[in-house]
Amino acid sequence: MLNSRIIPTLLISEGDLYKTVNFKSPKYIGDPLNTVRILNEKEVDELIVIDITATRNNTSPDWELIEYISRECRMPLCYGGGLNSLERIEKLISLGVEKAAIGFAAFKYPEIIEEAVKSFGRQSIVGVLDIKKTGFKKRYQTMVLNGSLKTNMDAIEYARHLMNIGVGEILLQNIDLDGRMEGFDIELISNLYETIDIPLTVLGGAGSLNDIKNLIDKFKIIGVAAGSLFVFKGKHKAVLINYPDNDQKKILLSGKN
Repeated sequence: MLNSRIIPTLLISEGDLYKTVNFKSPKYIGDPLNTVRILNEKEVDELIVIDITATRNNTSPDWELIEYISRECRMPLCYGGGLNSLERIEKLISLGVEKAAIGFAAFKYPEIIEEAVKSFGRQSIVGVLDIKKTGFKKRYQTMVLNGSLKTNMDAIEYARHLMNIGVGEILLQNIDLDGRMEGFDIELISNLYETIDIPLTVLGGAGSLNDIKNLIDKFKIIGVAAGSLFVFKGKHKAVLINYPDNDQKKILLSGKN
């Protein structure tokens, strides 16, 4: 049975851990391996790791770091960044990573995703949906390449594209809310949730555990991911890796007000 999941998200670049705001201004956080070890002890549901420079710079994933993370990780692991060929996806899966999160390649080379789904199963392929409000009327626009390139498709159109090429899950990243900790865009999530028939994970907006609870209460079965909430603590945003304990998780996942 599919359950809601509460998922820390780590952003890496050149071997280090960072946190961004609106996909910009990366702030150095520390060592990703130490962070994974801490999250192991906290028994997190799942972990998302995204290389924020590999795709944009057209470089290969840091295979050595991915292998180290995979070996350390005691929870299901999803990785994204630089996965622009079937060979790279195959290598990622061979290193023990359960899910490959695909952004630019799903837009530019959809045939790669179709082949990956045939080879590894749709449960292993996550389609990344990066959304930003653009233009005079501030309409939702789907972006790729770390928010630098427009696709000319809105969230619903792109979600249908991802389902048509066979992905088993969608990771919605709200660029406007990234790192701001101001709450989720419920209207956007609702519209998307009602459109798709595959699991949805939402990233961008979590400012408190109450934000997570409200989302799970409303949608019942959903993945709720967060970056800043699980790496910062307090109003001054001191770096402190954290995650709800078992009692807090039971309340968050109960789906009850």
